Amino acid sequence: MSLQLNPPGHTVKVTAVSEDGCRICFDFRNGSSSYFDQQDSVYEIGDVLLLFEENGLQRVEKLPRSAWPDQLWVGVVRIKREDITVITVGGQIRIVPTFGHVEYEVGNTVEAGDSRGVVRVLSSTPISAIDLPSLDDSIIDGFLWEPPEGTNREFDDFGGLKDVVKRAHELIELPLKNREALSKIGARPIKGVLFTGKPGTGKTMLAQIIAYQSGAKFFKISGPEVFSKWVGQSEELLRKLFDRAESCKKAIIFFDEIDSVASQRDDESHESSKRVVAQLLTLMDGFSSKSNVVVIAATNRPQDLDVALLRPGRFDWEIHFPFPDQIDREDILKKSARDLQTRDPLPHGYVAAKTKGWSGAELAAIWTEAALLAVEEGRCEICEEDYIGGYQRRARYRGHPREINENGGER
Repeated sequence: MSLQLNPPGHTVKVTAVSEDGCRICFDFRNGSSSYFDQQDSVYEIGDVLLLFEENGLQRVEKLPRSAWPDQLWVGVVRIKREDITVITVGGQIRIVPTFGHVEYEVGNTVEAGDSRGVVRVLSSTPISAIDLPSLDDSIIDGFLWEPPEGTNREFDDFGGLKDVVKRAHELIELPLKNREALSKIGARPIKGVLFTGKPGTGKTMLAQIIAYQSGAKFFKISGPEVFSKWVGQSEELLRKLFDRAESCKKAIIFFDEIDSVASQRDDESHESSKRVVAQLLTLMDGFSSKSNVVVIAATNRPQDLDVALLRPGRFDWEIHFPFPDQIDREDILKKSARDLQTRDPLPHGYVAAKTKGWSGAELAAIWTEAALLAVEEGRCEICEEDYIGGYQRRARYRGHPREINENGGER
C-alpha cells in the first residue's frame, strides 16, 4: 500500500461566501479570520478546507466536515427562533443554529455544539452543576478558566483605563509574583480586592489578563451559581474551591456579582444566604501563610455588600472601573478591532466622540454589528460605512440620543 501525503498546511472552516461565490471567508482553529478569492468556487458555509503550499503555489483542498470536530457543551435554552437558538452556558450567551431534528423548548437543559445546534435534551428544566446531589473534583474543574488555545492575554489588549490597569497590577499581579519577598519584609498579604463599576466596564477581562500574565490559575464563579437547593452544598462548593486554589502555586478566585452571594445580612435574610456569607468570611480568614491566592470580587452594587466582607484582611482594597472617556473609547475601539479584517482608514475618533457614557462591552459590540453589515453586502472586510452603520444600530438599540440618520447627520 502506498500513501500520498500533502504538504503540511492549515485546516480552516468557511464562515461566509460572497454573492458571486468568488470570495471565501474562513476561520482558523485559533479563532482568527481571513479570506481568499477564487473564481467559480463551490464552497459553502461550514465547509472544512486544507490550505497548503505546493511547488510555490497556494492550494486549497476540501476535507470532510468531520475534520473539524464540533465540541459539545451543556447549557439552558433562553430563546428559540426559527433560525437561531440562544443558550446560556456558565453565565455566558452562545448562539447556535436551530434545526428540526431535536425537539426542545425554552427552559430545557441541552447538549449542543456551535454548528450542530442542539443534539439532545438533558432535562426539561434548567439545571446547573451544583444542582447535583454530590460534588466531585470534575465539578470544581468546571469553574477553572483557561484562555482559548493559541491566544494570549496581554495588558495591552485592555483598552483605556490606564490608571485602573496600573493599580490592578500593583495590588494583584505583583503580590502573586513576589509573595516570598513580601513575606520576608513582613508585609500583610493582600487577600481580597473588590472591583466595582457598571456592567461591561472590563472587570472580568482585566482579572483574566492578570491571571494569565502572573501564571496563576483562574477560578471564575458567577454569584448565582453558588446557591444550591441541597442544604449545605453551597458551603461545600466554596470550601472545595478554596482548597483547590490553595493547592496551586498561584491562583485567583474571581466572584462575579458578589452582591448576589454576600449581601448585607439582617433579620429578613434567608438562612441559606447567611450561611454562605459566614462560610465565605471563614474561608477568607483561613488562608494559610504559605498560600498564594488572591480573591477578586466584582460588583456594580458595592453598597449592598455585607460590611463584614470589607474589614481588614478581607476585601479591604477597592478598584473602581469608570466608564471610559473619549481617549479611552478610541483606544478600546482600535484594540477590539485588532483581529478583524478591516479597510483603512476608519473613523475611530468620530465614533469615540459620539459614544459618551458607553461601556467597553458596548463599544466592542459595534464591531459585531459592522461585521454583519459587511457580510450582508458581500464583503469580507469592514469598511467605513459598515463601521458607521454598526454604531447607528447600537445607538438605536440602546436608545442613545445621538443617532445618525440615513444622510449621515445627527437627529
